Amino acid sequence: MIPAHLHRDYKGLVLLTVILGILWETGCTQIRYSVPEELEKGSSVGNIVKDLGLEPRELAERGVRIVSRGRTQLFALNPRSGGLITTGRVDREELCLGAIKCLLNLEILMEDKVKIYGVEIEVRDVNDNSPYFREGELEIKISENAATGMRFPLPHAWDPDVGKNSLQSYELSPNTHFSLDVQSGADGNKYPELVLERALDREAKAIHHLVLTASDGGDPVRSGTAHIRVVVLDVNDNAPAFAQSEYRVSVPENVAVGTQLLLVNATDPDEGANSEVTYSFRYVDDKGAQVFKLDSNLGIISTIGELNHEESPFYEMEVQAMDNAGYSARAKVLITVLDVNDNAPEVAVTSLTSSVLEDSPRGTLIALLNINDQDSGENGQVICFIEGNLPFKLEKSYGNYYSLVTDTVLDREQVPSYNITVTATDRGSPPLSMATHILLNVADTNDNPPAFPQASYSVYIPENNLMGISIFSVTAQDPDSDENAQVTYSLAENILQGAPLSSFVSINPDTGVLYALRSFDYEQFRDLHLWVNARDSGDPPLSSNVSLSLYVMDQNDNVPEILYPALPTDGSTGVELAPRSAEPGYLVTKVVAVDRDSGQNAWLSYNLFKASEPGLFAVGVHTGEVRTARALLDRDALKQSLVVVVQDHGQPPLSATVTLTVAVADSIPDVLADLSSLESPTNQDDSGLTLYLVVALAAVSCVFLTFVIALLVLRLRRWHTSRLLQASSGGGLASVPRTHFVGMDGVRAFLQTYSHEVSLTADSRKSHLIFPQPNYADTLISQESCEKSEPLLLSGDSVFSKDNHELIQVSHVNIIT
Repeated sequence: MIPAHLHRDYKGLVLLTVILGILWETGCTQIRYSVPEELEKGSSVGNIVKDLGLEPRELAERGVRIVSRGRTQLFALNPRSGGLITTGRVDREELCLGAIKCLLNLEILMEDKVKIYGVEIEVRDVNDNSPYFREGELEIKISENAATGMRFPLPHAWDPDVGKNSLQSYELSPNTHFSLDVQSGADGNKYPELVLERALDREAKAIHHLVLTASDGGDPVRSGTAHIRVVVLDVNDNAPAFAQSEYRVSVPENVAVGTQLLLVNATDPDEGANSEVTYSFRYVDDKGAQVFKLDSNLGIISTIGELNHEESPFYEMEVQAMDNAGYSARAKVLITVLDVNDNAPEVAVTSLTSSVLEDSPRGTLIALLNINDQDSGENGQVICFIEGNLPFKLEKSYGNYYSLVTDTVLDREQVPSYNITVTATDRGSPPLSMATHILLNVADTNDNPPAFPQASYSVYIPENNLMGISIFSVTAQDPDSDENAQVTYSLAENILQGAPLSSFVSINPDTGVLYALRSFDYEQFRDLHLWVNARDSGDPPLSSNVSLSLYVMDQNDNVPEILYPALPTDGSTGVELAPRSAEPGYLVTKVVAVDRDSGQNAWLSYNLFKASEPGLFAVGVHTGEVRTARALLDRDALKQSLVVVVQDHGQPPLSATVTLTVAVADSIPDVLADLSSLESPTNQDDSGLTLYLVVALAAVSCVFLTFVIALLVLRLRRWHTSRLLQASSGGGLASVPRTHFVGMDGVRAFLQTYSHEVSLTADSRKSHLIFPQPNYADTLISQESCEKSEPLLLSGDSVFSKDNHELIQVSHVNIIT
C-alpha cells in the first residue's frame, strides 16, 4: 500500500502534468512579442513567419493576413521578410493609459486552412513624457495665525509613463517659511503638501511665491513645475469638513447630458465669510474632466458629456472644499457607469468570394465572418442567422468566426445572383441587431444549348427583289452568359437547281439576318427550304437547328401573251370571215391569251379598243369572243379592222393588243371577187384626186406670181412719189445715209420705216412735212406697212388753216423706203 503522503504527492504530480499540457496546447496558437513604444513606422515587431513555421513566400500562397478588428491598424505583415512590423507610431499612453502592463491582441488568419492564430504584443514604456501640473499656477491662502506644522495640499503632478519613468519626487523652491512633505496614498500616488515651518506675518510679507517641481526617474530625468502663490490672511482657525470621506454612485451610460449625479457637502464651523466654502476637483483624469462638472458653490456633480461604458466603465476623482482662509478638506468620489444595450452586434467580413460556379459542390466556402458586440453580459451575447430561404448556412468556426457555405448545388439559369443577408442579434433588452448584405454572383457553365422560339419559320418575299436585301431574321436564345451565350448562325449546305444554296441566300453569323444573293423569279421556282444552325461559343459548344421555308410571291411582271390569232411570220395579215347573213351575236372569232403570272396578276379581261365600224362587233370581257353586235348591212364595208386589248388585273395592270381583219362575205371566193371588183374604182378615184391636186397647185402659183408683179409695180410707184416729195420739200430726205438703202430687183428700199404727217396748201411752196419719232423695223418690208400702204397724196381729213383760211387735206402717210 502506498503511504498517504506519497499518494498526495502522486496526485499533485498528475495535476501539474495536466496543467502544463493545457498551457502547452494554448501556447501553440498564441504568439507573444514585446516592443518598446514610440517605434518608427516599419519597425520590426517579430518574425511571424518563423513562429508559424512558414517561409516568406508562403504568406501570399496560403493567404496569411491580419484580421484583428479595431479602428486603427497598428501592425502589418511584411510580404518580403515575413515579419510583423509597425504601420505607424505606437503610443503606449494613448493605448493603455494608466495600465501597468499594456497588451495588444490581434489575430492572424491562414486562409487555406481557415485557421486563426492569436498574437499578443506587449508595449513597453519609455520615458517620453514629462511630469506636468494641470494648474500651472496655484494660489494658497493661509491665515497669519496658522500654527507651525500646518499642512496645505499642493496640486498633484501627472506623468502618463509608468514604473521608474513615472513621477518619483517633488521639490520646493528654497524659502524661510515653508517646507515640502510628500505623502504616499493607498493608491500608490504621491501627494505633495506644503508644511508651515515658521509663523507668518501678513504685515511683514503678505504674499509668498513658491515653485513646486515634479521629477520622474527616467534617464534622462524629466520634470515639470507649478507656481504657487501663498496669500496670508487674517485669522481663520477652522477648516471645512465633508460629511463623508467617500461618495459612491452608479449611473447608466445612456443618461442625458446635464443630469445631476450626486451632491457633496462640506461644512465650516466658522461664521460669516470665513464659513463660505467653494468646491473644486482636486484630482480627476482627462476623460473625467471632459464628462463631469462640479458646481463650485453648490457641490453638485453633473454630466457635461456622454457616458460610454465600453470606453470607461469606472471613474475615480477627488473633490476639495476650501474656505476663504484657504483651509480645505478632501473627499473621494467613485462613479460606476452601468452598461445598457446601446451597441448593435458588428459583423465583419474577413474573407469573401464574390462569385461561385453553378456546379460547385455543397459546402463550398463563400465568406468568413467575424461577429462581435462591444456590450457586456447578456447585452454582448450574439446569435446570427441567414434571412430567407436561401441555399446557404452558417457554420461555427474559431472564436467569434463563422463560415458561410453553400447548402446545395446552385443553378445560375434559375437564380443568377443572391443577396445574402446575415443578421446578428444580441440578447439585450430590447435586443439590437445588425444585418450584413453579401452579393454573390453565380458563375455560368455551358449547360444550355441555343433555342429558337419556334420549331419552324415561313418567309414570304416578292419576286424581282433587290440583290443583297435582308429578307428575314432568326434569333436563338441561350440562357447562359458571356461566351456561353454568344450565338453564331450558319446555313446547312444544300443543292438547288444544280447550284449550291449559298449562291441563293446567306446569313449574318452574328445577327442571324438572312440576305437574298440574287433576284428571285416566281416563274422559275416558288419555294426554298433550308436549315439554320445556331451554335454557342462555350467549351464544349452546344448547337440547335430550325427549319426555314422561303416562299416567292408573284408580282405583275409579265405582259399577257396572245396565243390566237397568232402573228403571221411572213408579214401578211390574217383574215376572219363573217357572212353577210350573220345574226347579232354571231361568233366571228375568239382571242385567246395567257399570262405567266398567277392569281390576280393572271386574271385577264378583253376589250374592243378600236373598230373601223363602231357598234358592229363586240368582244366578251372574260371570254375574248368576237361576236356581231347587229346584223350586217349592205352599206357596211367588206373589210373591217378591229383592235382588241387584253389586260390583266395587276397593280399596275399590263396589256397587249391584237389587230383583227374581218372580211364580210359568205365564202372565201366571194371575198376574193369582192376585193378584185373594188380595185378598179379605187384606182379611178386615186387618178381624179391627183388631177385635182395638180390644178390647185397651178392656180396657187398663178395667184402668187400675180401678187409679186403687183407688189413690184406698187413699189416703183411709191418710189417715184417719194422722189417728187423730196424735190418739193427742198431735199428733206437727202440727209438719209446711203448705207440705209438696199437694192431689190432694181429698186432701192429704205431699211427703216418712218411715219410722217404731211401738210399741203394750195401754194406748194408752203407745204411741209412733220417728222415724229421714227419707228424702226428689223425686216426689209413689214407686213403691216404692206397692208397700210396708200398713195402719198390721197385725200384724208379736211383741215382748215387759220393763217390763209384755206382748206387743206391732212393724211397720215406711211413712207416705206
